[in-house]
Amino acid sequence: MRAALHGPEIGLNGGDMKLNWDAMGFHWWRGARQLLGVALVLTGAAQSAWAQAAEEQKPCPVKAAAQESTVTVYLKNMTQQQDANDLQTAVRNMVTRARVYYNQSANAIELRGTADELAIAQKVIADLDLPKKVYRLVYTVEMMDGAKPVSAQHYALTATLGERATLKLGNRVPLVTRKKDTEAGPAYPEVQYTDVGLSISATLSGSGDGLMLRTKVEQTALADEKPGTDPMNPVLHQAILDDASRLTLGKALTLGSLDIPGGTQRVEVEVVSEVVK
Repeated sequence: MRAALHGPEIGLNGGDMKLNWDAMGFHWWRGARQLLGVALVLTGAAQSAWAQAAEEQKPCPVKAAAQESTVTVYLKNMTQQQDANDLQTAVRNMVTRARVYYNQSANAIELRGTADELAIAQKVIADLDLPKKVYRLVYTVEMMDGAKPVSAQHYALTATLGERATLKLGNRVPLVTRKKDTEAGPAYPEVQYTDVGLSISATLSGSGDGLMLRTKVEQTALADEKPGTDPMNPVLHQAILDDASRLTLGKALTLGSLDIPGGTQRVEVEVVSEVVK
């Protein structure tokens, strides 16, 4: 009876142990699956991080250098070298990477650079290479004897802005000089010529109401007397007026007066300016 009673107890304990082992196995398997999931997640994150790092370590693509070309721009209105030099400097300052050269013999600007640089440089040249204004300057040269007018002459010059204009009226008079081939050699005469009469030079700068006139009026004349040292050469009387003044278009401006040496006469000079084109 005791054995019969123990049998069921042993069998019950064995069943409990089986149930306990099954429960433990289930929990272990579930834990293993969770650990496997975490491992897979970590592996995927590591692979993603490695791929991102590898992507960041790839060298940046190198951009190809822009193609350069050469263009020659012939100047249409600039004829003075100083003006062309100023234009060349302006282009270099505006397009610093382009290469800019002035070809004096061809009166042209040579350019080398990319398409964008050449476009900007050509635009700068077109904006600066403009026709210059031309003015007419009418000089009135009046001979005065004391306070009495003797005669008046009018002379017109056509002056381009920034360029020098000259007018000469009179004669060329020979002057004899002596020159030696060597210190021991004989002297021989040499003839040089000088201008006698009226000479006017004018240079205009600025624009509009800000016109500036640089002018030089020179009056020379033969004197009646002869020099005692060299009677072959004449004596010249000379008077020079060198002036810089601001002009107002259409309004007469008195530049000054020249006293003629050797007498009471003087020359008064007046100028009026107007636009030609």
